[in-house]
Order: sequence, then C-alpha cells, then structure tokens
Amino acid sequence: MERNRFLRLAIANIISNLMVPLAGIIDTAFLGHLSEIHYLAGVAIATVIFNMVYWSFGFLRMGTTGLIAQAHGRGDERTVARILLRNGLLAVVLGAGILLLQLPIREVGFWLLSAAPDVRLSGEAFYNARIWGAPVVLLNYVLLGYFLGCGQGKRVVVLSLVGNGGNILLDYWFIRQLGWASAGAGAATALSQGGMAIVGLTYVLRDYTIPYFGQLSRHLWEGTAIWATIRLNRDILIRTFSLLVSFSLFTNWSSTFGTDILAANTLLLQVLTLAAYFIDGIAFATESFAGQFYAVGNRTQLQALLRWGTGVSLCLGVGFAMVFVVFPSFFFGFMTQHEPVIVLVQGYVGWLIPTLGLGAIAFLLDGYFLGLTAGSALRNSTIIATLLGFLPMGILAYTQGSTHLLWLAMTLFMGGRAVTLGLRVPASLAQVPLRIPEKSVS
Repeated sequence: MERNRFLRLAIANIISNLMVPLAGIIDTAFLGHLSEIHYLAGVAIATVIFNMVYWSFGFLRMGTTGLIAQAHGRGDERTVARILLRNGLLAVVLGAGILLLQLPIREVGFWLLSAAPDVRLSGEAFYNARIWGAPVVLLNYVLLGYFLGCGQGKRVVVLSLVGNGGNILLDYWFIRQLGWASAGAGAATALSQGGMAIVGLTYVLRDYTIPYFGQLSRHLWEGTAIWATIRLNRDILIRTFSLLVSFSLFTNWSSTFGTDILAANTLLLQVLTLAAYFIDGIAFATESFAGQFYAVGNRTQLQALLRWGTGVSLCLGVGFAMVFVVFPSFFFGFMTQHEPVIVLVQGYVGWLIPTLGLGAIAFLLDGYFLGLTAGSALRNSTIIATLLGFLPMGILAYTQGSTHLLWLAMTLFMGGRAVTLGLRVPASLAQVPLRIPEKSVS
C-alpha cells in the first residue's frame, strides 16, 4: 500500500477534522464561562436537534465520497462531475426544504427533549440563528465528499480552516464582544458555513466550467445511476438515524438526571466528538483509498489498508482517551469554570477509554465499507448495535438514574458496531472483483 500518500491524505483530513470539534469546544468554552450555565445546556439541547436534522443527510457526504472515489479510481472523470452535480443540486433542494420547515422542526424538537424553561429559551435562540445555514451546510457535505473522493486533502484543509476558523472568530465577536450568548454561537456557525461553501465552489469551478456541467445535465438522471444512489443513500440514512437515536437518547436521558449531569456529559461528549473527528482523519483516507482499490480490484491493497488503518486508529483512540483521564482538571477546566461540573466529569471520564477504543475500530471500518459503497453492511451493523447494545442498557440506566450505566450503554453501542462490521470484512474481501494482478505490499 502507498503508505506515504495515505498518511498525507490522513494528516490533511485530521487537520481538517480537528477544526470541527475545536470550534465546538470553543463554543462550549465561551458559553461555559458565562455567568449562567443554562446557555451551555441550551446549546447542548439545540445541538441534538441539529444533529438529528443534519446527520440525517450525512449520506450526501458519505455517499458522494464512495461513488466518486470508485469513479476516480477508474479514471472516469465525466462520472465524477456528474455525481458532484447531481448530489449538489439535491443538497440545495433539501436545504431549502429544511428552511421551509424550520418552525415545525423547532417545535417538535424541543417538545421531544426535556429541558428547563431557561435552558429551552437559550436553545431556541441558538436554533433560530443557526438554522439559516441549512442549504450551505448540506452543500458543504457534497463538496467535502467530492474532494475526499478525489484525494484532494489540501482543499479539504482549506475549507475546514475557512469554515471552522471563521466560526471561532465569529464566536469571539458575537459572544464575547456583542454579548449575544447562545444566539451569537448559532449565527457564527451559520455564517462560517456560508464562507466555506463559497471557497468550495471556487475550487470546483477551477476543475469544471459551468458549460461543462450544462452538457452533463442531459444525462444527469439516468435510471441505473439514480437507483444505485438511492439505494446507497437509503442504507446510510438508516445507519445515521440509528446513530442519532443512540446519541440523542443519551443526551435526553442525561438531562433527566439534572442540569449539572447534562453539562458534565456534554463536556465528555465534546471530547468524544473531538476524538472521533481526529480518528475520522484515518477513516476518511481509508474511505478514499478503499474506493479506488476496489474500483481496480486490488484485494491485497485493501487488506494492507485495513491492517494499517485499524492499528493507527486504535492507538489514536486509546491514546486520546488517556490524555483526558490523566489530566481531567486541566482540560475540562478550560471548557468550563463551574467546579461542580468538573468534579462530576472526573467521576465518569474513565469511560472514554473503552468507548474510544472500540469506537476507533468502528470508525475505521465505517470508512472501509463506505469506500466499497457497501451501505447494507453499515445499516445492519448500526441497527444491531442500537437495538441489542445501547437500548437495553440505556433503558436500565434511565430507570435506575445511573450515569455509569448510561456510559456502559454507549460503550456497548461502539463495541457492537466494531464487532458486527469486523465480522463482515472477510466476505467483503472475497467479493472484490480481481481486475489486475495483485502485487506484494512494500
């Protein structure tokens, strides 16, 4: 396997991915240092709604990367451009639909989530500002999927710097300087996503002209290609919905244990998110290379990719968790000044080790199967992990009022995904069509 090229793409993805949770942690730090904790808790509740909405359309990024990686691996640039145009138009239409439905989404979302009145008011302020970025958020999914599928790591880094770096700067201006609190955090996120989309579209127009896209539009909605896209997106959507159920229930059940527990678990989830985006740098590179290797039928390279990627991901996941376990006061003290919350966090931080260890394997295998566009494997794995891993233990945790059992439920969820996906790997390798003589791995 071309490890140097893999590492360059992985490092570029890691740099890009780190900017996303870093912006979230900066949000948390700005809000966590305000005089009232309900700003932080309100944004946590509202973020669950956005996760439900935006993650539901995660197939726009994941489906785009796998399909483009395979087309790029075959050298079929017309198909690459056609996938980009088709999914980009779909993203804009879906984003406009979210804007039209923003009021019912908000009312239903906050009705389903348990929150104190002051927490809900802060959450609604965040929601009302952030929702206007919906069309560009979904378009950015497609743009990132395109750049990742083509292995263009530098462009991914630039987009991330523009989007998330801008978010941090706007957070400082809106929250610290203008005093807009949770509404400022939402506005900063929406505006920074718009800047990211502008830069991404500029890159696309360097690769293809507008008249060229016009020529492709005549064959844009071919039946076979559309059905393949629908089938893949359907499986990814079901997989994403299962993920959302688990994470949303985790946050919702945390809120029933009290505002301090909700705040503590929010901080721990921010760490989990930070680590996930870090590890996803390896997973995204795996996704791109897996699609290209699969397109040319190179089974040996796929096997080497799995061995290398899994080892690196596992080391990153466990190592990352250990940093926060060993130095909890330092890192969590940066995120909030509320001492009771920091004390609570220290009692549960140890759960990051098994959660991130098993999660690292699951994230890597997600990337592998996405590169193969094997959506059914991802769908079935996440459904099993949710129904047999998270929900039974999560319900017990809720009825017993136990935060430790709630984290055990999250650990079982990650473990279930890692095991079920791992069991599918041999069959996936056996199904690779061998199109070229295999070479030994250097």
